[in-house]
Amino acid sequence: MADDSKSDSRAEIGSYVAVGDSFTEGVGDPGPDGAFVGWADRFAVLLADRRPEGDFRYTNLAVRGKLLDQIVADQVPRAVDMAPDLVSFCAGGNDIIRPGTDPDEVAERFERALVRLTAVSGTVMVTTGFDTRGVPVLKHLRGKIATYNGHVRAIADRYGCPVLDLWSLRSVRDRRAWDADRLHLSPEGHTRVALRAGQVLGLDVPADPEQAWPPLPPRGALDVRRDNVAWAREFLVPWIGRRLRGESSGDHVTAKGALSPDDIRMRIAPVA
Repeated sequence: MADDSKSDSRAEIGSYVAVGDSFTEGVGDPGPDGAFVGWADRFAVLLADRRPEGDFRYTNLAVRGKLLDQIVADQVPRAVDMAPDLVSFCAGGNDIIRPGTDPDEVAERFERALVRLTAVSGTVMVTTGFDTRGVPVLKHLRGKIATYNGHVRAIADRYGCPVLDLWSLRSVRDRRAWDADRLHLSPEGHTRVALRAGQVLGLDVPADPEQAWPPLPPRGALDVRRDNVAWAREFLVPWIGRRLRGESSGDHVTAKGALSPDDIRMRIAPVA
């Protein structure tokens, strides 16, 4: 948790740039028009609420499916040019889930990019990966993700960066925090991450991200099996197919770019 002096300086954040992949783009959290919102946009509203009206700039550069080197080549230079008060930097997750990648080597490239961002930004907030023990297609990678997380935390310590620790966010272990594809957060999941991001920067947030979920009715083994079959047919098979063809879900996607907090407010329910 930030000390008092850092909390005071972060209360003056007037510009924010979000850098990353599908998580930061907001996949799984569609607005009324179908375009994704996501935790970073919701977090930007929390930050803008602390500023005079019209005195806050926000840009979301994230694009789904991007690997670390693509993020470094396409997004990091744009963030450096803008030199914002705050950058959120979430990258490397798509590298880690690919067969044969070395989390130690990915972390070295992550650190080189972080150095570029910390040189121009007042604060760079980094994120860890989620605990994947409950994700069927990713649970076997839990140890690899934990290793990468350890590197990210150590790098953050070296450069004085706040850490948005998603591994320890218990509320997103509930299946209602996840989209039907089981790989991206639901709107409520994104909201809880936005609230946790606010806490990390020492902001007063309007709700507890660890607030308990309402009880769910019990599901029988047949219901679970039916859900798993439907999920595999609709999401897992296409996901594997894209990997085999060397395709990315972000191949033809353009970053959202500069966004007005007022426009975001109109597209989402208040963060609560």
